[in-house]
Amino acid sequence: MAIGKLYFSDGGEAIVKVDYRFHDESPVSWWGELVPKEYRRLSDGDGYVLELEDGRRGRCSLRKRVNRAVSSTPPLYYYYFRGMGRFEEAPQPPEQSGGIIA
Repeated sequence: MAIGKLYFSDGGEAIVKVDYRFHDESPVSWWGELVPKEYRRLSDGDGYVLELEDGRRGRCSLRKRVNRAVSSTPPLYYYYFRGMGRFEEAPQPPEQSGGIIA
């Protein structure tokens, strides 16, 4: 599984790092499953932004897989994710100029 990050749909700070795996990735729709790296309460059906290992981002919704969890306390559940549309490049921070301002 690859490692990515999950954000709320507003794209603010990352909620949690995730292990993810695609089952289908086409230019207009994509889906797979993910497991949070640590416990976070995630709501079924809510909108999130998934950031992939290469920095691309896409909007998706989650659905908890019933009867599937990683052994831990509290349990880390597997989630299906489903997204529509193309992935976007992650926003780049503005470059810092190290020169003298004249």
